[in-house]
Amino acid sequence: MNKKTVNTEVAVLGGGPGGIAAAVAAARQGAKVLIVERMGFLGGNLATGLPLLAYLDSQGRQVTGGFAQELVDRLIKMGGCYGHRACPFHNSTTIINPSYARILCFELVKENNIALLLHSEVTGAKVVDGKMQSVTVVGKGAEYEIIANVFIDATGDGDVAYLAGAGFEKGQEGTGVLQPPTLMFDLGGVNFDKFFDYIEEHPEELPYGSNLTHIRPGYDAKFFRESPNHVFFGLKALIAKLRAQGKCPIERDTVIYIRQPFSDHVTINTIRILNFDGSNIQDLSRGEMEAHLQILPIVKMLRENVPGFEDCYLSSINPFIGVRESRRVIGRKTLRKDDVLNGVIPDDTIALGSYIIDIHSGDGNDTYIRNLDGPYGIPYDCTLSADIDGLMLSGRCISVDAVTFGSTRVMPTCMAVGEGVGIGAALAVKEGISPYDVSVDTIRKILLKNGAILSV
Repeated sequence: MNKKTVNTEVAVLGGGPGGIAAAVAAARQGAKVLIVERMGFLGGNLATGLPLLAYLDSQGRQVTGGFAQELVDRLIKMGGCYGHRACPFHNSTTIINPSYARILCFELVKENNIALLLHSEVTGAKVVDGKMQSVTVVGKGAEYEIIANVFIDATGDGDVAYLAGAGFEKGQEGTGVLQPPTLMFDLGGVNFDKFFDYIEEHPEELPYGSNLTHIRPGYDAKFFRESPNHVFFGLKALIAKLRAQGKCPIERDTVIYIRQPFSDHVTINTIRILNFDGSNIQDLSRGEMEAHLQILPIVKMLRENVPGFEDCYLSSINPFIGVRESRRVIGRKTLRKDDVLNGVIPDDTIALGSYIIDIHSGDGNDTYIRNLDGPYGIPYDCTLSADIDGLMLSGRCISVDAVTFGSTRVMPTCMAVGEGVGIGAALAVKEGISPYDVSVDTIRKILLKNGAILSV
């Protein structure tokens, strides 16, 4: 195998929302940055059709700014986003064109002179005396040893931390059950007016009256009609009827779609693969196959039973299965549910979160959701591995408990955290110190100067 060595100052492993935010933030502070990404594009779930959720809290206050807001502003200018819209269910929804998001990520990399290694998988990590020294990545028959001052695990699954021997947790407390993945796919040919008429005539298809008691008034056909910037969650009565008739092909009790910012298209976020671990390649292999085989039965179900979907057609399938939950790396601090539920914003906060606690059952068909009255703070130490110096965390693998993870896993929060992590990494390089010793006050001052929101 062809072996090479690459030297950089900040190595970001993973180019999804948490990775791209961390890389850009570090580069803007003067650090030499490299992103390693296993796919042939950047953006991760930004490039899938998923919405950006909860830039606003349940009271309509914006709680995510900085880089995450810059990304939205630039997408709006490109014609790939409608901006934020308050939502009685999700706090707020921000629909983006996933193709434009991919292009924008490359623009950001080029503008900030960030080096790239795409089509590369992390295969090893070297730790000496408790400090990260290098990672090994492999792609196309070549092996690269990447030597850096600071490493940021933005793989989503905590792969780098795992390979380095860092402690981690997985699954719900007491059961270890992980939230299930989904494979999203796009449908064209949807007649929205006809579908909204059906919802208006059948309010039992909306989630009111279910165990989802957090939903505020106004999540109805009128809400959906007024803007293409919405996410639909419902059809529970229909799914229950079809399941009783043996005609339901999915292991869940609702249908979710995201209306796309073009034409008559939606992205379906409904597939579930139960008893699944996204950090296990056998489960990933099984999940990819089972998920693909659910698509046509779901399309058939919608065509035959849902007004407005009679003429829908499959237009695209996501390039990878979407893993909701896997490893959560143990940090110097762990953000726990009591602080989230009580809206605690500590002095060392580098990002706010405000999304509902949203836990999809990994061994059943239901979804647990709990509202938050306001935002909570995510401390800097939740992004620092407790075990390994020089290893930072960004995105969904930061140090939180299983319930808190149901809120922190959404993309705006991952980007907000990533910006703080990138700044911390760059300061560590600039000052020749460990990320453990970086001044959080200095990180916060830079974040506020960048337009981040750290209090309400």
